[in-house]
Amino acid sequence: MYKELIINDSEHETRVALLEDGAIVELYIDRSDESNIAGNIYNGRVQRVLPGMQAAFVDIGINQAAFIYVGDVTGDQPSNDFEQIFLSSDAAHENGLDTDAVDSVSTYSKRESRIEELITEGKEILVQVAKSPIGSKGARITTHISLPGRFLVLMPTVDHIGISRRIEDETERNRLKEIIVDLRDKNYGYIVRTAAEGIQKDKLEKEMLFLINLWKNIQNKFQTVSAPSLLHKELTVILRAVRDLLTDEADKVIVDSPSGYQAVLSFLEEFMPSLKDSVELYNGLEPIFDAYNLEVDISRALKKKVWLKSGGYIVIEHTEALVAIDVNTGRYVGKHNFEETILKTNLEAVKEIAYQIRLRNLGGIIIIDFIDMERKTNREKVYNALKEVLAKDKSKTHVLPLSELGLIQMTRKRIRKALSRLLCEPCFYCEGDGYLISKQSICYNIYREILREAQDMTGKKFTLRVNPDVAERLHGEENNIISSLERKLGKQIVIYPNPRFHVEEFDIFEIHSN
Repeated sequence: MYKELIINDSEHETRVALLEDGAIVELYIDRSDESNIAGNIYNGRVQRVLPGMQAAFVDIGINQAAFIYVGDVTGDQPSNDFEQIFLSSDAAHENGLDTDAVDSVSTYSKRESRIEELITEGKEILVQVAKSPIGSKGARITTHISLPGRFLVLMPTVDHIGISRRIEDETERNRLKEIIVDLRDKNYGYIVRTAAEGIQKDKLEKEMLFLINLWKNIQNKFQTVSAPSLLHKELTVILRAVRDLLTDEADKVIVDSPSGYQAVLSFLEEFMPSLKDSVELYNGLEPIFDAYNLEVDISRALKKKVWLKSGGYIVIEHTEALVAIDVNTGRYVGKHNFEETILKTNLEAVKEIAYQIRLRNLGGIIIIDFIDMERKTNREKVYNALKEVLAKDKSKTHVLPLSELGLIQMTRKRIRKALSRLLCEPCFYCEGDGYLISKQSICYNIYREILREAQDMTGKKFTLRVNPDVAERLHGEENNIISSLERKLGKQIVIYPNPRFHVEEFDIFEIHSN
């Protein structure tokens, strides 16, 4: 399977798409609003301790208080008083890593300390964001720090050495473990990542020193700056993708901006010089996501109804508590008998559901309503097929057997916002019953559309007609989009609000006269 990373890098938004044989399977979006803070390390101040919840709220300097559970708080005791903490695939993914990993995680101490014994209100604590804020939920934080590199993950709060499960050769696993045991001079924990397979000792030593120095710098900052404050910022989405996906998940990286291209090359020069030939600067005339037909797939991933090739379809609904997915035969009538028609539709739906879950980044509780099947063997076929395709998902899933009602209950680790929550906002036309493309996304769509049309236009300026709310945003929060376009194109852009326009509607005209 040929895999590519397609990177659309602009001043206001960065989008990274992972393609498998030309089809987009994962999409990462990073915007200047800094809503994605997973992996960042802060000096936080405890605001409130909740003994009844065994949790606490911590001010880390963002709009919403973060929260921490007792199991994520290290005590003042030596680390060997605590159960060894191994980085799981979930924890790895939450911290921006690939799911190399390793052994199960248990963050509760053997002494079963209570949170009021570990932290008090007003105390400053060094924490890392394990989950970015999602909806009304604040960021989830932990005091168990992990610092990912290309080959290693440093975990300074635990004493454990783990080897990626993807490294299957026992001789190589032992070699890598011996190297880490020999190199480390403190009881820091390390995870050896998949990319370390076959890597020589000197390169591992260099990265180990880099991570240790990084940790020392973070500790020094913690001692010198007051809470709340940012101590360490995770890599940009571009560099995270290159670090975690290149070679393991992708064979090639294509970037559409010279600055992004140079950033990737500089990063590779320092950490992975042998992979520089895998990076390509896109110089095509049309936008890179258009060239790879990705915009249509992204738009499709925001729709409730998804058609299957046979004529059946699935409907994906977000609720407050869960995601519901319904399977229907639609236009498909089959060729032989009713049970065979249902089985074929359900099996086709299984592949599309797994694909949509991954692309849309659906998490939490997911209920799938398959079409009822009478035969137990058919129900088992559908269940086994779903487990098989979900095994490729990097986020941890747990699937219960298909019930006699045709329902499958499953959970998927919620890492970041679902795609629809990131790109859309509640619809004020229908009082929140549906969704619209957000005004911020519309502004970025306008930015891209003007760049497209500018290639064939010779006028001295553009006239842009939009909904008044979008016009207000373009004049206010997103005014840098217009100024950026004017600088890039050397043409004036005049915005006219039109109250008759739907919020998603806009028109672009060129003007030749002065």
